[in-house]
Amino acid sequence: MARQKGLIKIKGTLGDITFYKTIDGFLVREKGGVERSRIQNDPAFQRTRENVSEFGRAGKAGRVLRTAFRPLLLNASDARMVSRLHQQMIKVLQADAVSVRGQRNVIDGETTLLSGFEFNNRGTLGTSLYAPFTTAIDRATGAFTLNLPPFIPNQMVTVPEGTTHFKVMYGAASIDFELEQYEVALGESALLPWNGMPTADLSETLTLTANSTHPLFLVAGIAFFQEVNGQSYSLRNGAFNPLSIVQVDGVPTP
Repeated sequence: MARQKGLIKIKGTLGDITFYKTIDGFLVREKGGVERSRIQNDPAFQRTRENVSEFGRAGKAGRVLRTAFRPLLLNASDARMVSRLHQQMIKVLQADAVSVRGQRNVIDGETTLLSGFEFNNRGTLGTSLYAPFTTAIDRATGAFTLNLPPFIPNQMVTVPEGTTHFKVMYGAASIDFELEQYEVALGESALLPWNGMPTADLSETLTLTANSTHPLFLVAGIAFFQEVNGQSYSLRNGAFNPLSIVQVDGVPTP
């Protein structure tokens, strides 16, 4: 892979050379590879077909998870979040110890491997919020709980320059990866000043359908704001807002 130089950048194909744009700049590569029909039918490419099948299945699983939490992700994700989540979904799928190679899936994998996933590498929850908190998922009742005891914001929350206020964001989802369907509930705290005064106790509960048979996810994050003349504005369009998967309850054991 080569990088284009010069003032004029090219996109498209010239002969066997393809020019294209990525988040890393304008790149160029040589066309090549095996014909698609051979990959689809040649026994020599059986392993390749299995890998492609599982690659696509992981991609669909990542998409439904992103869609479930889309309202939070609009202001809390980085440019490589999709590919990073896809890589982690592949690990989940590969942990399937039941299905044969090529048919492994997220349902029979270890969705708990997604716990701790950070949607925004530019501002992670672990480097933004130092106040201790606890979480709980009660599958029987469908209750998802986030408990954040009182803390002093300017000691326990690291903020981008210009921050005057912040909110704690959270969400719960039950996801059917097989049918690509989900149930979700979202919430947020009141707007809190970033100062030296202790916060009130934050104990928040979201409720979904009880006794779900699907993987359950609880996410939490922070949204930063700047107050100007009594109006609050999202700081830098949420570029540094952290959002993390803080707890996962996988498929229940029969």
